[in-house]
Amino acid sequence: MKPIELTDANFKQEIAEGLTLVDFWAPWCGPCRMIAPVVEELAGQYDGKVKVAKVNVDDNQATAMQFRVMSIPTLILFKDGQPVEGVVGAQPKRSFEKLIDKHLGVVQ
Repeated sequence: MKPIELTDANFKQEIAEGLTLVDFWAPWCGPCRMIAPVVEELAGQYDGKVKVAKVNVDDNQATAMQFRVMSIPTLILFKDGQPVEGVVGAQPKRSFEKLIDKHLGVVQ
């Protein structure tokens, strides 16, 4: 299961319902490339529960600016179109799982 590619054009409609974890990244960003396999694993792991998506900040600057993404990677969890929590920088997979599980109501 691959993360969905989001753009300025489809961003709002894709995150409108349910939980969506969005990875703001760029191809030249080393830490972004480091966590890319983790983001793909999360997409498979939470398939059917959480949508996992990526936004290339170079190609979609309006969306990145809207959510004040200053450093990448930044991962923001959206619930029904609204940002609820974010993580800046490369983190271990467990950090992202905790973030998602908290908003899914999974007991830690």
